[in-house]
Amino acid sequence: MKTIAEIDKTAYGLARAYLPRLNITGVTDTLVERYLNPASLNPRPTTKQGLYQRVLESAQNANMKAGVIGRSIGGVGKLAPVLESFAPDAVLAKYGTDWLTILDDIVKTLKPRGQIRRTPRSIWPHYCQTILSAATFVQQFGTADEFFAWVDFFDRDDRARPSLPMLLSHEIEGFGFALSCDFLKELGYLDFPKPDVHLRDIFTALGLLQDGEDDYQLFKAIVRVARNANVTPYNADKTFWLIGSGFFYDDPHIGNNGRIGNHKQEFIKYAEPMLRKIK
Repeated sequence: MKTIAEIDKTAYGLARAYLPRLNITGVTDTLVERYLNPASLNPRPTTKQGLYQRVLESAQNANMKAGVIGRSIGGVGKLAPVLESFAPDAVLAKYGTDWLTILDDIVKTLKPRGQIRRTPRSIWPHYCQTILSAATFVQQFGTADEFFAWVDFFDRDDRARPSLPMLLSHEIEGFGFALSCDFLKELGYLDFPKPDVHLRDIFTALGLLQDGEDDYQLFKAIVRVARNANVTPYNADKTFWLIGSGFFYDDPHIGNNGRIGNHKQEFIKYAEPMLRKIK
């Protein structure tokens, strides 16, 4: 009977080798490895304005928001004229707590495509509330470097690290635990994997996570698998995510504009019997 560490290492190895073995045009081991390399991440913002914009870019990644928000106006960067070039203090001075006026200004200035629902929990109104809470959060820090020093404080301690996404989920409207992890991961913090639906489905089916456990427990399971496979949590996260999403976002020449289709269920059918043999 294999130990948990050996099972984790085997599961990661199966996942890492899976997509290149499918012989999909362009999906090579080298391509997959590039997505596991944090050098592919965008540079960290150096100003509070840049940090505020990155928060808002991450906030639209929840559920259907990217389609309703970003694609309807040509990207979050287009909000700059309304949001005072992403200066959080100026946004708060201009709007206070009035998210409805932000929405009115966005509609007037940017004319988003599609229907704009105005009930408070609809996507655009909810996002406008995020705009204000994110401005309040970012404004706490004197500089972007001060923010990163604060994150470093949590990141240095394995015991404290998971509490940071919990804190962000309370500070910023629309930022749950998983989205907070994604925000930190995309800033280059490699120990904050995103506990998203693809990893939940795969980890549960392969017995790497108990059915019904929450995002916090999935976060810990991803970190455990990464440690046992001797890779970063970022690497483990991306390895399983690429199988589930089938999205090579930096390579539009692959598949259909970077999309090769979801291979999650096929991978589970392939890996589960192999793991069952060694348990």
